[in-house]
Amino acid sequence: MCLFSMLNSKETNEEISLARASQLKSYMAEYLKNKQNISHGMNAWNKSLIDKSRDSIMNHLGVQASDFGDWKWQFENRFSSIEDLSFYFNFDENDKASLLKASKQYRFSTTPYYLSLINPNDPNDPVRKMTLVSTNELDGKGMIDPTQEGQTNPCGVITRRYPDRLIINVTNACAMYCRHCLRRRKIGDTDSNSSSKEIDASIDYISNNPEIRDVLITGGDPLTLSDEAIDDLLRRVRSIPHVQIIRIGTRTPVTMPQRITPELVEILKKYHPLYLNTQFNHPIEITEESRQACLRLADGRVTLGNQMVLLRGVNDDKYIVRYLNEELLRIHVRPYYIYHPKKVIGTSHFYVSINTGLSIMDYLRGNTSGLAIPNYVLNAPGGLGKCPLPKSIVESNGIVYKIKNWEGIDFDYSDEF
Repeated sequence: MCLFSMLNSKETNEEISLARASQLKSYMAEYLKNKQNISHGMNAWNKSLIDKSRDSIMNHLGVQASDFGDWKWQFENRFSSIEDLSFYFNFDENDKASLLKASKQYRFSTTPYYLSLINPNDPNDPVRKMTLVSTNELDGKGMIDPTQEGQTNPCGVITRRYPDRLIINVTNACAMYCRHCLRRRKIGDTDSNSSSKEIDASIDYISNNPEIRDVLITGGDPLTLSDEAIDDLLRRVRSIPHVQIIRIGTRTPVTMPQRITPELVEILKKYHPLYLNTQFNHPIEITEESRQACLRLADGRVTLGNQMVLLRGVNDDKYIVRYLNEELLRIHVRPYYIYHPKKVIGTSHFYVSINTGLSIMDYLRGNTSGLAIPNYVLNAPGGLGKCPLPKSIVESNGIVYKIKNWEGIDFDYSDEF
């Protein structure tokens, strides 16, 4: 019986309330059943597998737990070749040859910590898909720079798409190179930080444009820089009178949580208001280490948000997204965005339809608290900015969408990669 029928029945309020409560309880049954089958980094069974993998990695590298817990050791000992990973994955010769071919075209790298989250016996493991280079990346589909960041760079290492805010790209280095990365064109063959000349020019640009009130520091991953470099950069940005807030875009709480040291948090504390957005894409990434990293940041009064990327075979499932977002709230991370995947070259195997994203959002509303419902956005091609979905959709035939961006510009977006 629907709620409207209940309200028009002759039953007592108590009887109606109990019937309604029973109906609401039944809505949870399917989710609870499915949740049991979703991997989570702190579930006993998954934690046991991760611990076993960690022991295997440490034994292979001949190190102790103290080394494993050191972010500098993690960063310096990233795995970056198929040969290096042969001890962990049971590659047959054909697989190995194919992966070697792909890795010669696209660089990859992962920390020993993040590697330990992968079940080496599961070819469909979500972390494996995000981490390990794949022959799927060789199909040639997609664009090198779909959001045309190169055309929104007025000075230094700035990206500017909006009137009052901009990005400073301080490095191309990451603890782990995501296979779905928007900026994979910048990964190159080696890690490279922006030069002091580029940073100086970027700071001068912000100083000379008083309408800029919000600065996002990203890369690559800015938390791969030293404490001293981070401190200096934040000090310089914070010293600009019209800059109201500073944001940091980083995946280190997920891929190298050892980086979030008490010393780093003490540095961040000096530059409030400070916001940090990270990228958890699956509940398996929520481990005791990532939990402690996020809690340490929250204790330092850093406001945390999550920017999940919707990825086929990783999280294109309403129950996974709900479970992830509810678990993030438990570690003080507010689900902020779900990004529709961008049409970056080499990432077509991750692409999902807009309808998939919209159906996930429809499910979240009412089935979980508002705090666990992020904004679903399309980062429009051509540098047109973020478009919230479905609000920005003017019309659609299910394949081509007419979308209006924040400036009122209409553009067509094909939902085919």
